[in-house]
Amino acid sequence: MERRAHRIHHKTVAFISLCAALVLAACSSSDGTDEATGQSPGVAQSPTLSASADPRETATRESIAAYVAYWQEMEKLYADPTGKGAHLDQYAASAALKNAEADAKRAHDRGLLYTGSVALTNQTVTKVNVSGKIPNATVSSCLDVSKWQTVDAKTKKPVSLPENRLTKYRVLSTVEKYPEGWRVTRDEPQGKPC
Repeated sequence: MERRAHRIHHKTVAFISLCAALVLAACSSSDGTDEATGQSPGVAQSPTLSASADPRETATRESIAAYVAYWQEMEKLYADPTGKGAHLDQYAASAALKNAEADAKRAHDRGLLYTGSVALTNQTVTKVNVSGKIPNATVSSCLDVSKWQTVDAKTKKPVSLPENRLTKYRVLSTVEKYPEGWRVTRDEPQGKPC
């Protein structure tokens, strides 16, 4: 009985080996090139952009992209008195999300909307940490709100604002990488013109 089991085991191993060889042969083309890449098997493939990119560079690029998207959603949030047109939670979390939603609600409760657009310039990552429990970056930018009009929700007419208010100022923001993607968690105006 032991001998029979031993023969069956060898037959099974031989069958599996044959199947593996057939599968490998089927994956390569007859001219000796890999069909997926068009290269011969001995040629080293160039790594993909995401695999070769420095994690710090990737974090820098992705955190700035999230920060720009955050401000695009902020424009929608402040322009819509229902707040339903914005998806700020896809780009903000923690204090930044709570503060923006509360501030937009206060403005809407007072009958105000913000229309137009915000301009961001000089977005720079001043600090990046990709090795911690929560990867994060600090983004510095110049926020230009000169074309972001405060208007009366009913009449859509501009509301008068102080002449000496800052319309271009430096903002420091913390952006953290969550499982769902990068989120602005803190957004702090510095009170300095830029």
